[in-house]
Amino acid sequence: MATLNQSPEVETEISARIRQAATKLFARRGYDGTTIRDLAAEVGVAEGTVFRYFPTKKAILIAVVTEGWVEILTDLLTELSEMGNYNAIAQVMRRRIVSLHSNTDLLRVCFLEAQFHPELSDRIQSEIIAKMSDVAEAFFETAMDRGVYRRMNPRVVAQVFLGMFAVAGFSYRTIIEPGASPADLQEMAEGLTDIFLNGVVARE
Repeated sequence: MATLNQSPEVETEISARIRQAATKLFARRGYDGTTIRDLAAEVGVAEGTVFRYFPTKKAILIAVVTEGWVEILTDLLTELSEMGNYNAIAQVMRRRIVSLHSNTDLLRVCFLEAQFHPELSDRIQSEIIAKMSDVAEAFFETAMDRGVYRRMNPRVVAQVFLGMFAVAGFSYRTIIEPGASPADLQEMAEGLTDIFLNGVVARE
């Protein structure tokens, strides 16, 4: 909801600052451990200002997660669509994983809070994952038609591919240390790419 006598640019900037502050605080304190007062103080606005942009704290959580995932996956699919060589997925994977590394707060909020808010999981699935799967499916189906990848269900391939990024994001908190080096990120990117393209079964 817009505030009075504010330019569209200011409206967008304040809304973005609220989401950024919420991402930071939700990641560190949890959704339940963060109050609107905390958010307002972090942004440097009155509590009433926060409610002018978001009617409830839950609305802020949904905006943080949905808009964050849209940005991450849109970047991924844009890069796929511009990729000149279908086998250059390793390069795409590396750049996207480095990008995920800069979004650890967002990923933490996504994975932790989705467990406690079923409506959030449903929103992610219906508004983001399903739509992104459609785009990725078209990409892989084209690659199969051109003989780059072997023929199989492109929908399944798309879902596996997108799922790898979810695993990669979660892995920052479970496998890769917070101070992971570029070499560690490279190794993870190459490993995921190798598994995706070649599987794990040894072939003679």
